Amino acid sequence: MKNLIVIGGSLIIAFAFNFFLVPYGILSSGVSGIAILFGLLTPFNIGFLNLVLNLPLLILGFIKLGKEITINTITCVVSLSMFLYAIPVAPISDNILLSTIFGGVIGGVGIGIILKYSGSSGGLDIIAIIISRTSNVSVGLLLTGMNGVIVLISGTVFSWDIALYTLLSIYLTGKMIDTIHTNHIKLTMQIVTSNGEPIRQELLSSIYRGITIMDGYGGYTQEKKHILMMVVTRYETIKIKEIVRKHDKKAFINIYETVEVDGEFARN
Repeated sequence: MKNLIVIGGSLIIAFAFNFFLVPYGILSSGVSGIAILFGLLTPFNIGFLNLVLNLPLLILGFIKLGKEITINTITCVVSLSMFLYAIPVAPISDNILLSTIFGGVIGGVGIGIILKYSGSSGGLDIIAIIISRTSNVSVGLLLTGMNGVIVLISGTVFSWDIALYTLLSIYLTGKMIDTIHTNHIKLTMQIVTSNGEPIRQELLSSIYRGITIMDGYGGYTQEKKHILMMVVTRYETIKIKEIVRKHDKKAFINIYETVEVDGEFARN
């Protein structure tokens, strides 16, 4: 199922590239942008260049990110390269500003979908995910920062007007990625339960997070309670709620967004 979603996301990215960005020489973010650049300057197909340039980073992804995300990334890189090769380069709009906006937004939707389902579109996505896991910086912001060099290359090779359009496209792509891929958002969960020990045991065996446990009691019933507090990512909340309800259907769960974590926080 995940592979089908990754392939669908790759199709969206290829659509954004060949119908909106490539016809006007506007570069995308990451290695795909470099592939577009070389594709415009050489006779080689952009899809072929995208595959070749991503190979060393796929090896890095396998070492740092693990098997599952690397397999999904390989699926994305191969399918994206095939779609870029098969889909003709044909502008939908004759307005370069509209093409920049829609190309950036649609491309960001495709990349965001892939990131959300444990993959990446290859290239700088891999580096951004690795850095994001050891910092409080979002993937979208990291990609926007690292892609500054692509804007400079675009301005030097083509024109500074094209460079500004490229910058706008990359910015919109980054914003869409952060809108869809929200794994960098941290949440605090407070679980008030009368059955804390089995919940604690299953959470520790299933969720790679620390738990702080406090004793309390109900203000009305005076019943003894356990209060479990965890800082988690948004995608882990569903699994945690399932575990809590399994052991205590009446447990009270309070979830709120955490602005900053200062201390050890593993980014799975």
